[in-house]
Amino acid sequence: MNLDKNRLTSKVWLITGCSTGFGRALAEAVLKKGNCLLATARKPEQLRALIDQYPNTAKAVRLDVTLSQERQAAVDAAIQTFGRIDVLVNNAGYGLIGALEEVSDSDIRQAFETNFFGAVHLTQTVLPLMRQQGRGHIVNMSSTAGLVGFGGSSIYCATKFAVEGMSEALAKEVESFGIKITLIEPGAFRTNFNGRSLSTAEQVVNAYDSVSRASLQWFKDMDGQQPGNPAKAAQAIIQAVESPNPPMRLALGTDAMSLIQDKLESVKTGLEDWQQVTVSTDYADSQAIAR
Repeated sequence: MNLDKNRLTSKVWLITGCSTGFGRALAEAVLKKGNCLLATARKPEQLRALIDQYPNTAKAVRLDVTLSQERQAAVDAAIQTFGRIDVLVNNAGYGLIGALEEVSDSDIRQAFETNFFGAVHLTQTVLPLMRQQGRGHIVNMSSTAGLVGFGGSSIYCATKFAVEGMSEALAKEVESFGIKITLIEPGAFRTNFNGRSLSTAEQVVNAYDSVSRASLQWFKDMDGQQPGNPAKAAQAIIQAVESPNPPMRLALGTDAMSLIQDKLESVKTGLEDWQQVTVSTDYADSQAIAR
């Protein structure tokens, strides 16, 4: 690969799950802006057309985020090719439909291995490099379901709630090293999430038809009709990364804004309604503890 002279001024991105959806849209947008990209996918041959279009600034490697040796190999490839990693985007993941009583142990563990642990372990691999650089930006793809619980998606929501909590704490851990963390919280976007990237529980409990089956039908009916534009989402993510004061959380889509606002209002109302009970549990001589 013959890197052009813009290499020193452009950012080096490592994005997981680049074959379709948000990952593909973001990969295309990043390269179009003149950045360097280590694009990953479980089937890197699906990225050939993209790499051929940007032979001097793009490289594709295989990455199943659940496999430690492939995570390390992807990071090594980025360093060997571009010399550094400025932006890591943990995008790989999939949806899981099923009420809690319906999902098997294997359903649960695989969802967490991909959606949560894959992001955690890849972040752990990249953090020492970013600390040495004294800068970096980690973008974790969450979801509106990382803040709002949806019936029929309890385990998927759990994986994204976990990503949210980890990211929020991580931001405080790495702030002094010049490393930024941003959570992306999309609503419904016109990607393959409602199709190929949507899994269903192994077992069916008919009592949950009005929840799980209704949820699955909603996803099927919405496929191709989602209001969100992935290309516009990619531009929004780039804008956040390039900002001197990037957001901790970036909701994407009018539906995401509405759902999150409703959730925040619900939490606020609950706190206010039960405030007397909440504060009654302190010792009489207690003082507020700042952390």
